[in-house]
Amino acid sequence: MRKNDCTSLITLVVALAAMPFAIPVRLSGQSPSVKSSAGSEISAMQWSVQVQQINPGSVDLSYSFQIAIYENLVAELNKTKQFQEVFRDGNVKAGESPNLLLLKTTVEKYTPGSETRRAVTTVSGATKLGVRSQLLTREGKVILERTVNGDIRFFGSNLRATHNLAHNIAKTIRQSSWSGPGQPTAIVTGQP
Repeated sequence: MRKNDCTSLITLVVALAAMPFAIPVRLSGQSPSVKSSAGSEISAMQWSVQVQQINPGSVDLSYSFQIAIYENLVAELNKTKQFQEVFRDGNVKAGESPNLLLLKTTVEKYTPGSETRRAVTTVSGATKLGVRSQLLTREGKVILERTVNGDIRFFGSNLRATHNLAHNIAKTIRQSSWSGPGQPTAIVTGQP
């Protein structure tokens, strides 16, 4: 081994060994605490969400697009850190969660695009998706309902539109008047 390779390897090992001490760990089952203005600690009610399978509605949407929307949605909701846990559809642990919301997504519009046309003209060939997303309680009470769009207009694969759509859904939930912790009372409908 050369000296640079050996030094890099030692640095990597030290960094990996230090990670458990540098990153605070929250045990599963613990909920974050919030300090009230009086200074006493109150355990905040943190909601979990279960992402339901994508409903293609009356749109002829290929299964690969449905799965891509679903997978990207799970990933984007995890990134927001707004929910205690993000469950997949059918996860039995979701039934054990006392504060569970359901996210239902129904495709309303789909315009297939062309990667080739986008690459050649950059004016035409856009892939566009429009969905209705609903955040509901277990009892079926609608907490948040929005129409959200995602598209790919320039460079990239057609499936990139599903990532953009999932990102926009997560952003809409994060920026809505429903803030997550506490009792969900706000009902917001329509487009952002």
